Amino acid sequence: MALLIALALFVAQAINFGLILHDRLEFRLAQATRPVAMRIADALDREAHAGRPLTADRGRVRRLAADPIPPTGYEHHPEVAAELRRQLADQGVLVGKIDTGLRPAAPESDTARDDRRRAGLRRSDRDGAALLITVEQPGRGWLTITAPWPQPGPRLLLALLSQTAILYIIVLLPILWILRRLSRPLRDLREAAERFRPGDPGVPMPLAGPDDVAALITAFNALRLRVTAMLDEKDRMLGAIGHDLRTPLAALRVRIESVEDDMDRAKMIDTVAEMNRTLDDILSLARLGRPSEPLTDVDLAALVDAVVEDFRDLGCEVSFVEADRLRMRLRPSLMRRAVRNLIENAVKYGVSAEVRVEERARSVAIVVADQGPGIPEDRMGDVFDAFTRLESSRNRQTGGIGLGLALAQAIVREAGGEIRLVNRSGGGLDAIIDLPR
Repeated sequence: MALLIALALFVAQAINFGLILHDRLEFRLAQATRPVAMRIADALDREAHAGRPLTADRGRVRRLAADPIPPTGYEHHPEVAAELRRQLADQGVLVGKIDTGLRPAAPESDTARDDRRRAGLRRSDRDGAALLITVEQPGRGWLTITAPWPQPGPRLLLALLSQTAILYIIVLLPILWILRRLSRPLRDLREAAERFRPGDPGVPMPLAGPDDVAALITAFNALRLRVTAMLDEKDRMLGAIGHDLRTPLAALRVRIESVEDDMDRAKMIDTVAEMNRTLDDILSLARLGRPSEPLTDVDLAALVDAVVEDFRDLGCEVSFVEADRLRMRLRPSLMRRAVRNLIENAVKYGVSAEVRVEERARSVAIVVADQGPGIPEDRMGDVFDAFTRLESSRNRQTGGIGLGLALAQAIVREAGGEIRLVNRSGGGLDAIIDLPR
């Protein structure tokens, strides 16, 4: 905004400078032609009625046999000739050709320069700005006269720059101060919106700024309270749903024990366990925006190693590349679950997994590398959508319900990181968790 105002002021001053320069050029043209036209008309009138002939050696207006202005060496001004012809025509004087030439300034001696300074004259006032004008009278020779021709100096530009500086000081600085006062509440509102996290009601923003900005801040404070209330209600509803679903599942698990067929009983137990895991995933994903687990300083390498050890105890082909201790501040249970979901996918679809922790300049990467077929590039973004599976048979033996990667991504993003999936050129897939240092 301030830049636009400064640019507008500059454009206005540039237009003003152009108008002033045009007026000065018009004034200089009139100054050079009007007196000349009057003197030529008076001289011709005196010559015709008073019998005072024009000579080549006396008077302001002199008569010569030929044009004294050489073709080269003089600066010609056709605009002066055109204006002078019009001025003479208005006074009834008809002439032939009109020529103009600006006399070159003669070299100035030291004595002459001192005399000019003592007299308070500029060089252009003395001999550097004389315009020689010649007017042809067909059959009677040429009339010559000298007119002043002021030269453009730096004073006009300096005056314009001074005016611009004063304008910026008087207009732009107060506008910048006003804009700063107006924008500060909006900047605070933006920062408060960026800091807002579900479950953290925070301190209401104080009202500041104009009426419209104050009304916006009031609406934001009310919106934050409504969002917090809605999230609280959602948590209570999820708690009730979890309790209502787990109770019949527990009762069903007890009744399954009475089934005599061992194979049917085992299948039923697996189904109930799968329903419990699915319920846990859904509730965890829904509640992730308001985690109850506090941030804790943990050794990330040890945390990942413990998850890998759990899979090794189950007989899975999972290895961990030893890494140095790496202190990180995060929610350990949630991060453990995100790493577990990635390893589960690697073991399920890629047979085996190699897990390593890489320390980088500004981040830490947890890499889970499998030996599977990878993921088509056009489906990389789809696998993070909830309830999305690349394998469409819905067979529980070939995949879950499509919440593992969605839950892992939500956990990592809540920690300020990001998950990337990269197909390796030699085969296999790298699932990378990037966490900020």
